Amino acid sequence: MISVNRMPELAVADIEAILFDMNGTLRTRQAHAPTQQAAAARICALLGKPVLADVDWDRLTLRLEAYRRWAQDNLRQLSEEEIWTDWMLPEEPREKVAPLAPELMLAWSKRKGRHVPQPGAGETLFELKRRGYRLGIISNTMSSLDIPRSVQEFGWQGYFEVMILASGVKARKPAPEPYLEATRALNIAPAHCAYVGNRFIKDITGCKQAGFALGILIENPDQPSPIENTQSSSPDAIIHSLSELLDIFPGCASRAQMPL
Repeated sequence: MISVNRMPELAVADIEAILFDMNGTLRTRQAHAPTQQAAAARICALLGKPVLADVDWDRLTLRLEAYRRWAQDNLRQLSEEEIWTDWMLPEEPREKVAPLAPELMLAWSKRKGRHVPQPGAGETLFELKRRGYRLGIISNTMSSLDIPRSVQEFGWQGYFEVMILASGVKARKPAPEPYLEATRALNIAPAHCAYVGNRFIKDITGCKQAGFALGILIENPDQPSPIENTQSSSPDAIIHSLSELLDIFPGCASRAQMPL
């Protein structure tokens, strides 16, 4: 059921682009032993080691956690090369680690499991695109390969005009830069954009600071997101399934609906 805080009809009518968070919004992660085992083996192979001891995995985990804290405190996102050479493996030769960094980061992500689409994600994206909306992704992911590969695996290649990854703009949500980079890529004013995400601070506060017209929070009923309602950053709607977006966005008035 949709919970609407304040969504003037004029704002909905003016929306031309709908942008999405990825993790927890369009996809979720499942534990999957074959994926996790293959990812660990891939990291070992990339580093030229038959195995990594538990102490090595623990050290890498602690280093990544330290980077995450720094990145969130500073709302910055470094490139994979910088993360792996400066934070994860500073004792290894830079010239060895740097070219491996994208694959190392992808494999590290897969150590947690496999990604699957959220229920109704594909059907909702298809229909929103058919209704004339321009779609995109804005994500804090550390991997440059992860989301593009998921989009291809899910069969969503034709839906998104832009994919803004934090490492590409050197800034993390809720900083406004990733949102504004998406609007520049689409050549659309922020006032004609809506954003859908599952984190209040990162997604709703961030898009509002960037001047987006609407911020929509998708919430897991079993894990409600802490919300600090203010005049400037309250969610315009809280939904519990992606398909509810079809009740909010009837069609883009500035573009003819089109078959896909």
